[in-house]
Amino acid sequence: MHMRSSARPSNSSPPRVPNDRDRLEARRRQAAKLFKEGLSQADVARFLQVSRQSVSRWYEQWRRGGMPALKKAPRAGRPPLLSATQLRQIERALLRGARAHGYPTELWTLRRVAEVVERTTGVRYHPGHVWKILRGLGWSR
Repeated sequence: MHMRSSARPSNSSPPRVPNDRDRLEARRRQAAKLFKEGLSQADVARFLQVSRQSVSRWYEQWRRGGMPALKKAPRAGRPPLLSATQLRQIERALLRGARAHGYPTELWTLRRVAEVVERTTGVRYHPGHVWKILRGLGWSR
């Protein structure tokens, strides 16, 4: 398996892409602005193309706690094992090439990537899961 990085320079971090939680929070904030303007819950639901039940729930949260009550929930699930700094370290290490890490060829395999991740960060990943790191860095086969 050959891995290549995108054309983006190795010292830049990937652009932040809003996730679903960000978009949902933005929609709730937009609903709150519409509430402030005096729109009815039914009008807000139609305008945002969401259910009246959701708008009713948002309205109550907003009425009781203002905008802070509409903030997104904390990240669900297990926290990431690698920080943004560690991911940049991994990418820099991979960009040096497989031979720079003692491998006989420039071929990156998932096993090799997992070994470099562990040597670079001290965090052990199963070879079958390092593709998630690579995908997050914008790398492909």
